[in-house]
This record gives sequence, C-alpha cells and structure tokens, in this order.
Amino acid sequence: MIAFGAAITKPDVYRRCAEPGLLRAAEPGSAIYAMEGLDSVFRSYNALLDRAAEQADLEALVLVHQDAEILDADVCAKVREALRDPDVGVIGCVGALDVRSIAWWEGSVALASFVHRYDEHGGGDLAAFSFTWADAPPYARTGEVDTVDGFLLALSPWVVRNVRFDESLGRLHGYDFDFCLQVRDAGRKVVTADIRAIHHHSLELVSEPEEWVEAHMRVAEKWDGRIAGVGTAPGDWKARARRAEAERDAVRLRDHSNQLEAAARIQELERILDEATHSISWRMTAPFRRLARAR
Repeated sequence: MIAFGAAITKPDVYRRCAEPGLLRAAEPGSAIYAMEGLDSVFRSYNALLDRAAEQADLEALVLVHQDAEILDADVCAKVREALRDPDVGVIGCVGALDVRSIAWWEGSVALASFVHRYDEHGGGDLAAFSFTWADAPPYARTGEVDTVDGFLLALSPWVVRNVRFDESLGRLHGYDFDFCLQVRDAGRKVVTADIRAIHHHSLELVSEPEEWVEAHMRVAEKWDGRIAGVGTAPGDWKARARRAEAERDAVRLRDHSNQLEAAARIQELERILDEATHSISWRMTAPFRRLARAR
C-alpha cells in the first residue's frame, strides 16, 4: 500500500491545491494522512512518518506540501518502478547534483518536472525546464542525485521506519537537504522520477531570510567533513565565514525570485496586449489607425 501525507496549516490552500492531486494519485487501498501541521515542517513530517510506519503493508509514503498538486494519476506506478532498486530511499520530481548546501539550486539541476503557479500580476504559470520532455534540454534526466526539493517526497518503507527529520535545524528551511544527506549517509540512494506537479507558490521564494541563513549555517556545521563536498569552501569554518556564505546564497535566491517576478510581469503584459489587440473596439478602430499612418 502506498500512503500519502500532507501537513495542513491553511485548510483552504490544502483543499484547493494538495487535496485534488492526492485524490488523483491515490489508489483504492491508499491511505491519505491529512494532518494538522505542528510548529515546524520537521516535526509535522516526523509525525506523518510515525503514523505511516505503523502500516505493516507500507510500500512507500508520498509527502506533499499543502500547496503542491500532483498532476499524474500514475504516481504509484512511477514510485514502485523507482523502488525496484532496493537501495533507493528518497524519490523527488526536482533534483540536483554537486550540492554543497541547502541552496541546492547552486548545484547542477538534473530534473525539474513541475510548474510554478503564482497569483501575483494576475496569476500565471512558469514551467520548469523538464516539465515537458519534448522541450527539455539534453542534460535533463532521471536518476540518482544529491538532493531533491522537499515539496514532493516519496520515501521507501525503510526510510519511513529508520530516518527522521532533524528538528534541531529550525522550523522550515533545509529539512529536505538534511534528510537526503541522512539517507545517503545510511547507504541509500536519492533519485528523481518523472512525476509532474504544480507548486502553487508566491514569487517570493523566502519570506524570512534570517531563518534561511540560520538553517544554512546549522546544516553546514552538522555535515562539515561527513559527506564529501558538503559545506566545503576556502579557508576555515568560523561563524562569520559560514554566515557570509549563507548571506551570499540568500542574495542569489532573492535575485532568482526577482527573475521570476519579471517573467510573471512580462506574461501579464503580454496577456493584456493580446486581449487589447483582439478586442472588438481594436478591430473597429483599425481603419482609423491605418488612415492615421497613411497621413
């Protein structure tokens, strides 16, 4: 049995986003754990793991954010296919290689099969590079990665029963990267699968940068020297050096957020222009514009 879980802090968001996707993906025998969120995503997800671990026939647990919507009805088949390798512990739809910190997008992103749906500027969709395989670049692929984005996670039964999110790291940020490091440290694999989803999310990717910086530092300190490449940088790892690196990545994240904002604004303006140039009034006044140009 493949179970699904979500931690809910905003019931209206869950009903609009996650719930339709869970109902679409679940099989007749699937359990759906729609649980009230606790004080952190770490603690909420640990509670969901504890609940799923009680299922003797558990094949996998799929965790989604309350604002994440699964699009594929065959998710269970894709998860089972990935878990045919007994060493696989975590599956995601967005993943990267050569990742050194919770700023995983600084690594080599190998798969991103999702759409970023936003409400600002009249709303719109920004499809990631491998959402449609026909348009995907040559480097897009599924398979083993260093980490996956935590808005959609599928976990093997072994991981559900043996690994927990580290609640000492904070309330929100870095939970996915740290969890993937734990799984890899235990000898299991983190992989991506072609599971398509929509992440209904503001264009502002981080609303509390200071918390993100603190999580960046804690995760780097925890894993320094334990897994090759994680937390490495020139010089020693004094607190101010860690903070400087974290603040640098926070600025880059803000820059990426600004790029999304600009892309969304362009889409909004193109939509307004298209509506205007196809309106009845535009067509009726076309002869007058042609006459003005002739004059």
